[in-house]
Amino acid sequence: MEPPEVNRGRTFVEVMSEKYSPENFPCRRGPGMGMVVVPTVGPQGSPMKDRLNLPSVLVLNSCGISRAGEQAEIAAFCAHVMELDLSHNKLQDWHEISKIVSNIPNLEFLNLSSNPLAGMTLEPRCAEAFSRVRRLVLNNTQVSWDTVLLLTQEMPDLEELFLCLNEYSGVSASRVACPSLRLLHITDNSLQDWAEVRKIGSIFPSLDTLVMANNNLASIQDSKDILQRLFPNLRSINLHNSGLNRWEDIEKLNFFPKLEEVRLQGIPLLQTYTNVERRSLMIAQLPSISLLNGSVVTDSEREDAERFFIRYHLDYPEEELPYRYHFLVTKYGKLEPLAEIDLRPRCRAQVEVHCEEKVEQLSIRLDQTVAELKKQLTTVVQLSTNSMRIYYIDKCSAFGPEEMKYNTRALHSYSIQDGDEILVVPKTK
Repeated sequence: MEPPEVNRGRTFVEVMSEKYSPENFPCRRGPGMGMVVVPTVGPQGSPMKDRLNLPSVLVLNSCGISRAGEQAEIAAFCAHVMELDLSHNKLQDWHEISKIVSNIPNLEFLNLSSNPLAGMTLEPRCAEAFSRVRRLVLNNTQVSWDTVLLLTQEMPDLEELFLCLNEYSGVSASRVACPSLRLLHITDNSLQDWAEVRKIGSIFPSLDTLVMANNNLASIQDSKDILQRLFPNLRSINLHNSGLNRWEDIEKLNFFPKLEEVRLQGIPLLQTYTNVERRSLMIAQLPSISLLNGSVVTDSEREDAERFFIRYHLDYPEEELPYRYHFLVTKYGKLEPLAEIDLRPRCRAQVEVHCEEKVEQLSIRLDQTVAELKKQLTTVVQLSTNSMRIYYIDKCSAFGPEEMKYNTRALHSYSIQDGDEILVVPKTK
């Protein structure tokens, strides 16, 4: 599809001239500080006037840009620019984009997100302009896979590629690989079949990080040999909110030979488990993972998780036990269930109340205050709250009585136990 005649919107040169003019961007810095001040050199009638203060990182998002403008001025003023953000503009002609990029010789990062590039044709001669870019962001552009492949073939140093929110349900195969790519973000698309992920492995054999969150991938269908061949360098994978619903798929993550980090939240398989169960069972199933959902897996946490895994499956029929269970039993033995211990705080205690010659057994609430205890004691010792002083006697302590003189202090802070004593002494007038 050819782009429509562009007669609206603004040019890259106009927006750059306006935003970074001395009036709007007065900061001037010396060499080596990230800011370059370009002297007056340019064609007659240049909108640059007498100078521009251009940083090496240009942010021109949401400016209504649809065209490049005068290429000579882009070349004159952007020779030092290394990063360019053109997201949320009106660029829909790859030829116009290539005019901008081809005149920025040191450009390494380009963000074209949310420009209307759906169905737009990229000519090979235009794709050559992107050859120096190392990081490319094409989120929410609906750019076709054929265009993506053409770009990657002309970008020998491409390291990071962002293709989120592009409504991809499939991936086009390619005979030409892109061996330089290390990171691929392809979140929030419509990938469902693992066969499409297999194509990604073929196109990008050196991937270190693969982010596929919010795709409804139902399962990991490849064998160990295929996964090792397609993803020999994959270190991190993100499958948040995918459709994985079998433990067999989790076990297959062990087939990626260099995998160290896994992000797996919001998948159907884990919905019925508690947070503790989810993390423990995942850690036990993935012995090589050092980071799970962004948190470091320590050696002690791994051992606790593996022991939990054994106990969790103690009552499973033999035919339903996962392979990992048998391996861990050889490591730790067949463990007994943990004893159930009630760790809830005590709420009551049975104490002896002593007042002169009188001794009575009394059950007291430990969540009440000293003032509330005094009210409870009035009916026991027949004294008003203002006429008594009370002391706590710990039956296991070598120290003497401790006066309970702070009315707002909670009783549980005294660590009162069954059998301890409360001594009530009438106040003398």
